[in-house]
Amino acid sequence: MDLNFTVLLIGFTIVSIAGYQIAKVFQKIKFPLITGLIITGIIAGSSVLKFIPKESLPKLHFLNDIALSIIAFSAGSELYLKELRSRITSIKWMTIGQLIITFSLSTIVIYFAASHIAFMAELPTKVQIVIAMLFGTIFVARSPSSAIAVINEMRANGPYTKTAMGVTVVKDVLVIILFAICFAITKAVIHKEPLGFSFLLYLCIELILSFGLGILLGRIIQALLSLKLHKYVKSILIVLIGFGVYLFALLVKAESHHFLPHEITLEPLLMCIIGSFVVTNYTKNRVEFIELLDDISPIIYIIFFTLTGASLSFHTLINVFWVAIALFALRIITIFIGSVFGVIAANDSKKFTFISWMPYVTQAGVALGLATLIATEFPGWGNEFETIVIAIIVINQLIGPPLFKWAINIVGESHLKHKTPDFDGVKDALIFGLENQSIALAMALKQQGWVPKIFCKMEDFTQSNEHFEIIPVHDFSKETFQNLQIEKADVIVCLLSDAENYKIAELIYENFGVKDIIARYNGSRIFLNKLKNLGVRIIDPSLAMVNLLDHFVRSPNAASILLGINSSQDSIDVEVRNKDIHGLTLRDLRFPTDVIVLSVMRKGRIIISHGFTRLRLGDIVTLVGSKESVNNVRFKLES
Repeated sequence: MDLNFTVLLIGFTIVSIAGYQIAKVFQKIKFPLITGLIITGIIAGSSVLKFIPKESLPKLHFLNDIALSIIAFSAGSELYLKELRSRITSIKWMTIGQLIITFSLSTIVIYFAASHIAFMAELPTKVQIVIAMLFGTIFVARSPSSAIAVINEMRANGPYTKTAMGVTVVKDVLVIILFAICFAITKAVIHKEPLGFSFLLYLCIELILSFGLGILLGRIIQALLSLKLHKYVKSILIVLIGFGVYLFALLVKAESHHFLPHEITLEPLLMCIIGSFVVTNYTKNRVEFIELLDDISPIIYIIFFTLTGASLSFHTLINVFWVAIALFALRIITIFIGSVFGVIAANDSKKFTFISWMPYVTQAGVALGLATLIATEFPGWGNEFETIVIAIIVINQLIGPPLFKWAINIVGESHLKHKTPDFDGVKDALIFGLENQSIALAMALKQQGWVPKIFCKMEDFTQSNEHFEIIPVHDFSKETFQNLQIEKADVIVCLLSDAENYKIAELIYENFGVKDIIARYNGSRIFLNKLKNLGVRIIDPSLAMVNLLDHFVRSPNAASILLGINSSQDSIDVEVRNKDIHGLTLRDLRFPTDVIVLSVMRKGRIIISHGFTRLRLGDIVTLVGSKESVNNVRFKLES
């Protein structure tokens, strides 16, 4: 390997790692990750610090090919047909509106505005038309990963969200097909080839070949995933397969040029997206494939966006900024018109009419990948084209996610955690399920100063208890919980089936905001991750016994204190509610000498405490010591 190339690759790796660290700083000030990566690339590139000289960029072009193949794999994996069936009519009409109206209107407006775009003004009319078509194609592209991130963050679910997600993934597949056609037309126009019957025939042959090879690629990936290999080996092989698709396309192009009157140009992006679609919908390897892509993608995106930034000219970016703003506004208008058409044609709810466009603003990998291909193929005006597109994508990344979140809130499909009520001075523990364990737990909590209540269904109720309340209910519904004033609880314990535990936990999470929910796990894996996503503390009885015995072997004294076997010692968690304590260090609090602070939890993160640890309101302090001293410290922190 060439020594200069090795040094270049090592240097770029260091820049990429630094770019990721800098990008995380951008995230803290609410900027998208890709914005930080692109900006780092610009600073490290030939425009500013010249860490990556312009003449060395062609040597790194293979990284773009790898990244584009993984981006295409990711786009194809999002198109899972079974998840689209329930909203297929809405998805169909919204996709038609977005694809045809956005593409057509954008192309027409940009063509007539060509004289106001510096790099297009002096170009021939035919070239202006095809460039306008390329802009129109990229305007259609969306970002499935950004949409999924917003949906997961908002825990969104409902017809509006399902339609938005369906349209997003379908559009990204269709936009690559549309791009393949427009890209072929652009090359023919630029190279002054006739757009006659033979051109259309070869274009159809190339698309059919790309489709067929994409299906074959899907079967190759299926065979790979069926092998018993470590996931890291499979990840590397998927990256190599993606790069191999580009090498194969180049080989076919070179060889066909020698043996045929017209070179055959395969579409690697289309092949990759079709291959991924096949694996996702027609094999049993969908879940594993998506997990591997999730592991690969972050590294690929860091490399891709940093390299893209390094290839940009900072001065060109400044010069095209106002053009990018104007084209961003044009894209928003065309998306709005296309979305309104989609809502009306699908006969969707009228409340969606004027907010239906909001999920489709954000762009990322696919749009940027297409712009990169254009810049590589047409190094003259292509670089300015790419710079404008990147500026638009950055604006879309800033504006798009907040708009989507706002729309989700308007239609009422957000399922975020309800605000946690303030402590009312009484430690309430609500236990769902009447059985021996729940009665024993209630008795133990009663002895520790808690106010336990057991809720059960009417048919399970047998008799009342003189020490605590047992409340029979007709159902576990929001209305029932409101009547029972469940928001006053400090902790919920669910001892029912996994399905009932999840239903209760979700209702409380979304509508009442009780801080701590504990559930006994009964072995149904479908509910395990769902409960974890709600922040539920899950107790697996079989593992709990093994872990308990393990702790007794390795740390018998700590286990004895935890289980209350050592009657003179206790361990508890206390929330800091005393305003006079706020800001003080542990060493200044003068706790009894027989009390130890094990840890402090702040905003979900555990801090291993020491004498100089400052307490804040809302901190959870874990104490160990004699029962009398622990109770005295609890009173001091809570009062």
